[in-house]
Amino acid sequence: MTEDKLEKIRHSLAHIMAEAVLQMFPDAKLGIGPAIDTGFYYDFDLPRTLTPDDLREIEQRMRAILAQGRRFERQEISLEEGLSLFAAQPYKLELLQELPPGEPVTIYRQGSFVDLCRGPHVDSTEEIPADGFKLLSVAGAYWRGDERRPMLQRIYGAAFLSGQELQAHLKRLEEIERRDHRRLGRELDIFSVDPTIGAGLILWHPNGAIIRLEIERFWIDEHLKRGYQLVYTPHIASERIYQISGHLETYADSMYAPMDIEGQPYRLKPMNCPGHVRIYQSRLRSYRELPIRLAELGTVYRYERSGTLHGMLRVRGFTQDDAHIFCRPDQLKQEVHGVLDLTLYMMETFGYTYKAYLATRPEKYIGSDEQWEFATESLRQVLEERGLAYEVDEGGGVFYAPKIDIKLWDAVGREWQGPTCQVDLNEPERFDITYIGEDGRAQRVIMIHRTVLGSMERFIGGLIEHYAGAFPVWLAPVQAVVIPIADRHNEYAAHVAARLRQAGLRAALDDTDERMNAKIRRAQLQKVPYMLVVGDREVAGSTVSVRVRTGEDLGAMSVESFVDMALEMIRRRAQV
Repeated sequence: MTEDKLEKIRHSLAHIMAEAVLQMFPDAKLGIGPAIDTGFYYDFDLPRTLTPDDLREIEQRMRAILAQGRRFERQEISLEEGLSLFAAQPYKLELLQELPPGEPVTIYRQGSFVDLCRGPHVDSTEEIPADGFKLLSVAGAYWRGDERRPMLQRIYGAAFLSGQELQAHLKRLEEIERRDHRRLGRELDIFSVDPTIGAGLILWHPNGAIIRLEIERFWIDEHLKRGYQLVYTPHIASERIYQISGHLETYADSMYAPMDIEGQPYRLKPMNCPGHVRIYQSRLRSYRELPIRLAELGTVYRYERSGTLHGMLRVRGFTQDDAHIFCRPDQLKQEVHGVLDLTLYMMETFGYTYKAYLATRPEKYIGSDEQWEFATESLRQVLEERGLAYEVDEGGGVFYAPKIDIKLWDAVGREWQGPTCQVDLNEPERFDITYIGEDGRAQRVIMIHRTVLGSMERFIGGLIEHYAGAFPVWLAPVQAVVIPIADRHNEYAAHVAARLRQAGLRAALDDTDERMNAKIRRAQLQKVPYMLVVGDREVAGSTVSVRVRTGEDLGAMSVESFVDMALEMIRRRAQV
């Protein structure tokens, strides 16, 4: 009941905000205004761009409306009445004209304000806590998400059942803002996006490249331990392969336009799987060879609308940690167990908590009911055999596969789409993927699609926010900075830095003319795990004074003791 009431409050506040905006801009054109997870928004076509001062005034007007004790009154009217009532509102007219014939038009009134809406709403504005909402921001939003349509101004608001809950939410938003990977990516020199290169295409700076390299090494090592074989496939391919795979039929809107190569159309690769299938099919396979596990950190390209692009989290070119497992039906459960072993180990290493979902057959699907039943039950049995808590996502599978989805929760409690494991019922048929069974006849292979990290761009963007930029020692671009107190200590400091690098640590030397405290502050801002301060005492004793970025002072220790400690932290992939 609390959630239902909160949704009604949020939806009602969207209408109150629209009334307040119309008071300020009588010629405003109204879009839509739904409730969302933490509040509400409304889209407006306005004569000018809104400012922060406008938001404050709109909020004041909303509180004044609340104080009047308005009732929300639901009415059903005819389409003709609706077209007349909203004659000056083109976006409402468009929605009205798309209603099925004979469907009644539902409107809600609050005083003199009327909006096209199915509801539900609270009965009266008196049910809305005046201290429980706040307008947060304005963003551009294309009408109905179509970049060919007008750009509207979307006002976002937060709304809760009490002022206390709202303040807790606002504090959490501040923490999320502090962790924003776009800001930290710039401040920590991790990545950039350049308009002359292209929107949604990531430039990895040296610091970002180190982070990515260490994660890729970890990924590769763990895959090799588990019997995967690494492969590489081209960034472009003939259109013919995507006709066979079905991507041209079902995925063309997300693919880039063809390029002509010697009269033949080629495409930028949107998926890695067709190449892996062809590697498997490069020769006849026996049942004795299975399972075959092919893995690739393969870069793919997919068209995303410019309005949806978001730093590293939503891009147009990304490297996916794809793997495809070709196995016999009797090996399916064992292979899914192996996928989950790897998946959960890696997620725990990065410090994520998680939850599993079993996504079942959607309304539209390919393959027989028997195939879906076998694949879905195999996934379900693996989850239950492991004792892994899961929820069933009814109808949440893709049209060609049931799947296990792992959702991740980061350090501030946000949910992220994580690893996925799918049993493909499409490509084995389309490509006629087989092996020779014990009876000497061709048998249809079982094909598992799986990703652990998803895309390197999205995963590392999320990881920046999860760690707030303070990466564990094993991932930190600079693991230790040596800080001489005065110029006379520079030679010893350079010797220490060289020894650290010789031991395999990523070490820097800050021998600038600034004071020691300024150097320490700079290292802390760059979130370097360790600061090694050296002065007269350390030079005389061949030691270093070790400080941690958290402010903890570990005191003096020999260079070798520090090396051993740091390497052990790296070996355990531990956080400072």
